[in-house]
Amino acid sequence: MDPENGNELEAKEIILGEIENVRNNPSKVRQDGCAACHVLFTLVDKMQISESHASDLLSQILFHDHQLNDSFIEMVENIHMKRRNMAIPFALKNRDAKDRHIESNFKNFLEEISYDFINYGHDLVLRKLMISAIALEIAQNIGIDYHAATEELYYYMRKNDDRTDALLLEFNDRFYKNIKSK
Repeated sequence: MDPENGNELEAKEIILGEIENVRNNPSKVRQDGCAACHVLFTLVDKMQISESHASDLLSQILFHDHQLNDSFIEMVENIHMKRRNMAIPFALKNRDAKDRHIESNFKNFLEEISYDFINYGHDLVLRKLMISAIALEIAQNIGIDYHAATEELYYYMRKNDDRTDALLLEFNDRFYKNIKSK
């Protein structure tokens, strides 16, 4: 970790404490709230730092402390899967089986994107990635599953086709200009 104002130890203590707090009292995370975001915003509040800085700090600490990373993911799985009765077959698997499942999905996604790139070009791939990211953001912000968020997004995009298409094209243009200028 790159020490920045010596915040790492304080942040690590806060993370450990909040994981333990959620483990002991799962209702600390709102009914439709996100367990990971709960820890993140606890860092923001207690350390009086920006969300971006807290996110970087959390990622760095979890990356370098494998035991804490395991505790963090167990807390997330407990709240988001077991307590909410979602993805129970996945939640019940051991860590190796979960990792194999994730790896399989990771590889499949890259294969699908590669296929789209070869057959349809980079514009379609970028558009697909942006729509996926937007749907994920919607799911996280309003507390619905990814599939429902995707359907809501597609509904909105169909309803506002000209506007959403123009915004996506404008982003594409800025994205490619930025790449070419570097």
